[in-house]
Amino acid sequence: MVRIALACILLALAVPATASAAGRAGTVRALDSQMRLAGGGSGAIVLDLDAGTELYARRADVARMPASVEKLYTSAATLRRLGAGGRLPTSVFAETEPDAAGVVAGDLYMQGGGDPTFDLLDSNRLAQQVADAGIVEVTGRVIGDESAFDTRRGVPSSGFRLTSEVGPLSALTFNRGRTGRRAPYWQNRPANFAATVFTRQLRGLGVAVTRTARRGTTPEDAPLVTAWRSRPVTELLRQMNQPSDNFMAEMLVKVLGARYGGAGSTAAGARVMRAELAELDIAPKIVDGSGLSRSDRTSPRDVVTLLDELDGEAAFTGSLGVAGRSGTIETRMRGSAAQDRCRAKTGTLRDVSALAGYCTTRGGRLLAFAFLMNYVNPYGARTLQDRMAVALATYRP
Repeated sequence: MVRIALACILLALAVPATASAAGRAGTVRALDSQMRLAGGGSGAIVLDLDAGTELYARRADVARMPASVEKLYTSAATLRRLGAGGRLPTSVFAETEPDAAGVVAGDLYMQGGGDPTFDLLDSNRLAQQVADAGIVEVTGRVIGDESAFDTRRGVPSSGFRLTSEVGPLSALTFNRGRTGRRAPYWQNRPANFAATVFTRQLRGLGVAVTRTARRGTTPEDAPLVTAWRSRPVTELLRQMNQPSDNFMAEMLVKVLGARYGGAGSTAAGARVMRAELAELDIAPKIVDGSGLSRSDRTSPRDVVTLLDELDGEAAFTGSLGVAGRSGTIETRMRGSAAQDRCRAKTGTLRDVSALAGYCTTRGGRLLAFAFLMNYVNPYGARTLQDRMAVALATYRP
């Protein structure tokens, strides 16, 4: 089946892309011709959101590997739970209240909240906030607290081992887990690393810290000194979806688990995602947040149901790449009718390619679509998907 699909896709490269406007019957024929070339492991569906009707469907109810289209589910669950303006804090607590002279008798705790974008500049701003709070000396040490997440650094597709595809996952991530050196490239102990850098930054601002940093857990009664808050969810989703950032997706699924699932684990976050999607009558098999796992499964109909439900939610739709302009479809469909008219999320794994999103036709109608292609050549499949998107952009009812 794989060989047949590959041969069909290579043959398709000789077929000219759809360019002229077509009515319903012509559009269905154009879509169907490309889907036949994609093989039996692929499915697709297109909804006319303005009319509330199905324009096209082919094996739309068969669950398939979504690859990074999975991030649409992560986005929806994050948005519904945290809100568009939600932010993730990195907080500083003191073992004791600073005295009148600004001395903390004991330790400072740097507690991570799962911000995937926390970096050197953010840490320095947080250190400045500590100094601005009047603290001039810490008699103990800075303790990095990553206890909001479990200690698994990797994702399900790697057996939870650390891989270069994602980097180390930690509630107190710093510079995405990179050391800034060639070797070792990844931080071995992220919480210690962040706390050590933070200690140096405090000292650079004139805050005396007596001892070296280490990892630990914040006492429940420790008073809050200050906190650095991430960019809002709206921006986090854009930074995740447009480049298809696996690290951010896997961090966010753990945030969902930590806040709403009883544990900062991928499994707990996946349960939260499934619960959110069940409220929309969507029931995919969710293993992770990024779509790296080949055990993730969803149908094209489920994906389009989500797109229909979130149509009009600017934080969601605005996170998607624009054909010919941005994200992972920046160089795709340039110069075609789909450029600037289609917003979409891509997905790619070995022998998997997917595209799902929205197209506004030349006539102004809004369509939602999901093309999930399994057991294909991803490069050839993208050609088929692009032609299908062009067919949607030129559709006229």
